[in-house]
Amino acid sequence: MSSEDIPAPPSSEPAAPLDSPFRSERTNRDEAPQYVLPLVVHIEKTAPPARTDALRTAARAVLVMLSDERSVGEGEWAEVMRDWQDARIRKVVRRARGAEWRKASTLPGITVTGEEAEVRVFPPVPLDGWPKELAKLQVSGTDLDDPEPPPAPGPDHPVLWLNPDLGMSAGKEMAQVGHGAQLAWWELSETERKAWREAGFPLSVATAEPGRWQELTVSGLPVVQDAGFTEIAPGSCTVVADHPALRRS
Repeated sequence: MSSEDIPAPPSSEPAAPLDSPFRSERTNRDEAPQYVLPLVVHIEKTAPPARTDALRTAARAVLVMLSDERSVGEGEWAEVMRDWQDARIRKVVRRARGAEWRKASTLPGITVTGEEAEVRVFPPVPLDGWPKELAKLQVSGTDLDDPEPPPAPGPDHPVLWLNPDLGMSAGKEMAQVGHGAQLAWWELSETERKAWREAGFPLSVATAEPGRWQELTVSGLPVVQDAGFTEIAPGSCTVVADHPALRRS
């Protein structure tokens, strides 16, 4: 059974807005041409990045792309960015090493680095129109581990909280935290966006404790509900975007 065939979770999950790009049922966003935001993570066999570092870097890469001057106004990527955001918000993470990474790095895009992780994000491409340099890259093989437990997030730090009940690959989680970062970005004021961008988009990624997760999903913070195209059931809540500016007083 594919993930598209699995029934949606019970109605106790928080409902996505009617025009959410992440709703599992069909919306008017499905009528628009469909695009995908490609992200490529650099994974060498001998020196893979830590999982949490890769997740943080992927989320930051999405924010860097959203805020880049080429993505807004009359920028060279602005039209395709608008088309992508008017449809389903799809992100696909692929891996590259060696010559593959070097070839991918020659395409228009932005490379974002973490402590050790490198993620290159590219302007959106049509769902069935990937550049050949990216189309041949593997989606599988993004399994990563944390050699040591990552530090707990600080109380004044933006945090992308992962659902503790879902077992997702690192590539899937990278896409999901990218969604969460994007939802937070949409909710912030221009002043708050500027402050976050000028600080270098600091953020943490952590898996919530079960009790904490239940609190987060009803807190009013942005929640990602996956459309269920891969790995998990449609409508599953995957990430809560906990930015200090969005917390209720």
